[in-house]
Amino acid sequence: MSAAAPHAPGTPARWHRLDRRTLLVHCGWMAAPLGSFALTALATGGRIETGAWITLAAIAGSFAVLTVIGLVRWARTDYRVTHDSFEVRSGVLTRRLRSVPLHRIRTVDLTASPLHRLLGVTVLRAGTAGSSGGGAELSLEALTTADAERLRAALLARADAAAAAEDPVISRINWRWLRYAPLTFWVIGGVFAAAGGVYRALDGAGIKPWKLSIVRSAFDEFGAGALWITIPLALLAVLVLGTVGALVLYVEGWWNFRLEWTDAHTLRVRRGLLTTRSVTIERGRLRGAVLREPLLLRAGGGATVRAVAGGLGNKEENRKRSVILPPAPRTEAVRTASGTLRAAFPDAGLHAHPKAALRRRRTRGLLLVTLPGTLVLAFLGLLLTPVLLHCAWAFALVSAVVVLWLARDAYRSLGHGIQGRYLVARSGTFSRDTVALQREAIAAWTFSTTPFSRRTGLVTLTAAVAAGEDGYHVRDLAADGAPALAAAAAPGILEEFLDHGGHSGHGERARHVPAYGQEDSGPGRHRKPLSTHALHRNRDDLDMT
Repeated sequence: MSAAAPHAPGTPARWHRLDRRTLLVHCGWMAAPLGSFALTALATGGRIETGAWITLAAIAGSFAVLTVIGLVRWARTDYRVTHDSFEVRSGVLTRRLRSVPLHRIRTVDLTASPLHRLLGVTVLRAGTAGSSGGGAELSLEALTTADAERLRAALLARADAAAAAEDPVISRINWRWLRYAPLTFWVIGGVFAAAGGVYRALDGAGIKPWKLSIVRSAFDEFGAGALWITIPLALLAVLVLGTVGALVLYVEGWWNFRLEWTDAHTLRVRRGLLTTRSVTIERGRLRGAVLREPLLLRAGGGATVRAVAGGLGNKEENRKRSVILPPAPRTEAVRTASGTLRAAFPDAGLHAHPKAALRRRRTRGLLLVTLPGTLVLAFLGLLLTPVLLHCAWAFALVSAVVVLWLARDAYRSLGHGIQGRYLVARSGTFSRDTVALQREAIAAWTFSTTPFSRRTGLVTLTAAVAAGEDGYHVRDLAADGAPALAAAAAPGILEEFLDHGGHSGHGERARHVPAYGQEDSGPGRHRKPLSTHALHRNRDDLDMT
């Protein structure tokens, strides 16, 4: 019987150890300090100072200690799969046994860095129904690729193995999508991030980058030329480097990408060239999907897709594991989201938001961007040079046009609605996100206001969900319509706060709230649907659980 196969009841399961190559994986941490030492030797022409030799000796001593620790840890870590549970036993002085029922396992991820792939091993992480905070996740490092695949199959064997009615393959890589790779933040931000990493590495090795001859020569050449030529050339160089880097990252991250239903209840994403990644999501933990359209990508007609699911780790891990489609054409993104939900993605026919939301965005942009920048330039112009005064009025004009355009775009992006079993919310301009959220997954509501939004009759409604980002916003709704939307989207949560012929429970009578999608044309149309005390208590936030 395979080591990964569950055993029948009454049959003792055999314990298995990790692969011996785990010890070599633990040695991977030496790459950075040894590389830094080699770089120092190369930069100094082989003249190694006493401090560098001391560092090398410390590395050797640390290697010896950590190797012994790794050997003991490997010898004292084992695992097994019984007929109903997955058990991991570890610890040296204090032995620890962690046992998780197989029916609670929701995701099983296989991750292999370049070092893991070189050694032929992989890391297995099994997420359970309570692993959103990372505390209930079981991890094994490292297993052979074959053993990891067999173990994953055994852990997910409790899922319904009935074949999917439709084509199980939702999406696969199409290299024509490479044209969308440069339409991301990393085209420019990635260059500066890489430059910062190189600077930290050199500084850690005791090398001052600005003292290197090649760096000094570059700055001398830059300053000697005409700035109207050198600055555009420098920006062009950054753009070219960023584009190349974005293409490389796209290929490395999405090589051999495949999104598919492995059975009727298990969604799997496989991708990666150097570092391979395989993420599985049980359908019972899938709560919706997000169609994400960053500004540049949206201008090029592209989008990405994320899954809203539980059991994918903490927020940082969730952001990495939840991506189920790389930058691709928007039509492909909508098709992928529909295949993930097994229903048409509800991104059309959304309700518009009040014009007050547009005025709020215009005012906020002018007050936070145009006004401060203009005042700073004008003040510096009075102190230093009249040239900056001309820069001030030019900035005011240009920034006002840009702010008003972005405010208009942000307002046009706003939308919400209830379509079938999904609550749909759309917002954002720098990154326009359309979220389709299962209504039955909503556990609580939060109504948030500020003194300014209250004066304009707006409220932000947040749906709390035990998956993804934990909370999803419907921004700048009309205050008199937000409770009706919440009550219609997730019945049973707000009823005690709404008026059904009784009292609100806070000593004030709650006013009538029309059903969602209906207008209240009576004389009390603009009255607040919840008592003032209830809506604005606790610093303008109301959690209704």
